Amino acid sequence: MNISNLKFDKKHIWHPYSSMIHPLPTYQINYAYSYKLVLNNGRKLIDGMSSWWSAIHGYNHPVINKALKKQINYMSHVMFGGITHIPAIKLCKNLIKITPGNLDCVFLADSGSISIEVAIKMALQYWYSLKISKNKFIALYHGYHGDTFGAMSVSDPHNSMHRIYRNYLSNQLFIDISKCRFHDNWVNDTNDLDNLVKLNHHNVAAIILEPIVQGAGGMYFYHPQYLVHIRKLCNEYKILLIADEIATGFGRTGKLFACNHAKIVPDILCIGKALTGGTMTLAATITNRKIANIISNNDIKCLMHGPTFMGNPLACVAANASLNLLNQYDWKKCIFMINKQLKKDLFPLRNHEMVQDVRILGAIGVVETKYRVNVANIQRWFINYGVWIRPFNKLIYIVPPYIIKQSALKILTKAIKKSLNINNNFIIP
Repeated sequence: MNISNLKFDKKHIWHPYSSMIHPLPTYQINYAYSYKLVLNNGRKLIDGMSSWWSAIHGYNHPVINKALKKQINYMSHVMFGGITHIPAIKLCKNLIKITPGNLDCVFLADSGSISIEVAIKMALQYWYSLKISKNKFIALYHGYHGDTFGAMSVSDPHNSMHRIYRNYLSNQLFIDISKCRFHDNWVNDTNDLDNLVKLNHHNVAAIILEPIVQGAGGMYFYHPQYLVHIRKLCNEYKILLIADEIATGFGRTGKLFACNHAKIVPDILCIGKALTGGTMTLAATITNRKIANIISNNDIKCLMHGPTFMGNPLACVAANASLNLLNQYDWKKCIFMINKQLKKDLFPLRNHEMVQDVRILGAIGVVETKYRVNVANIQRWFINYGVWIRPFNKLIYIVPPYIIKQSALKILTKAIKKSLNINNNFIIP
């Protein structure tokens, strides 16, 4: 018996963070362009999520499409073991030019989670190569670094979606983040962090964190000076610093990289998501020459990792095209205009009876409600309103494409405001 596509999907296909018994509703997208998604019934939705932070230039961009079509005539993929190619070489040259400081050794991974796994391996192999026993990581509560097991081990073990796996994960060290927020005057509240590092530095391989913006762990924006302090601690106690810029990289916070807010350089940098402009999956783990050389001079003589689709040529040309686009238009002005409108439209919601807090940084707008959001109900309402917004927990947030028009952004913020006024169906007490 033939069944509709959506019924088949509901019965057989597992979606992110969803159930096979009571799955969240899915909506069939047939086409996407600019900042719009087109449903199978022809309804157009204004995209507020950039496909989870990634589609910064919007969808179906002709420059990226042209690069992909040209490349596919040569090869869509070739193994990276013992082979190299121009798209990967160009991409690594581009990344070395734009990333902070002296980060000049690039490992091209195939997803953000894998770039974190590689960073963890780099840190462990670095100390192994020096014949120093350091195998613990310090991470921040409410942090999120991905869904693979190494990445989960350095994500919050108690407050995150990974808590059910905590008995299977490596035990790491966690610390509360600074309560000093991004726009506050800096107040040093690092005593607990200082003591944790002082007591454990002898076996800590690295501190890993999301610089400035904690994403899936709660959308919290902390003060740049906190990041400066952590960099100093790592220097003082000879601990590596891993910066997870998978979500924040390529302009989202108003700087090309969030580390730039604090003017610090990590020892290992992870990037992904917007790297290809949201066209296809690609990530990178980048470190400095000193760390790369020490890893390469141990008894193994190599970094022990190598994904099948590492350095995929199609993904590399998409990334190069996306980086070229950032150079061709004034993305900083785009972020500034988005930021200005988010503040104008969303800050007044701080006084709403349903709202706990409103946080805005760069092209990120977050409305934290006092109650958990019923995702299925509120998303259905958003669809009917003509927008695509995907809340989670108590957070209704938007990270729109940089090229979004002011009028379209206004519709997104108006949708958030109106949804708060129809609260009975949208909350889970």
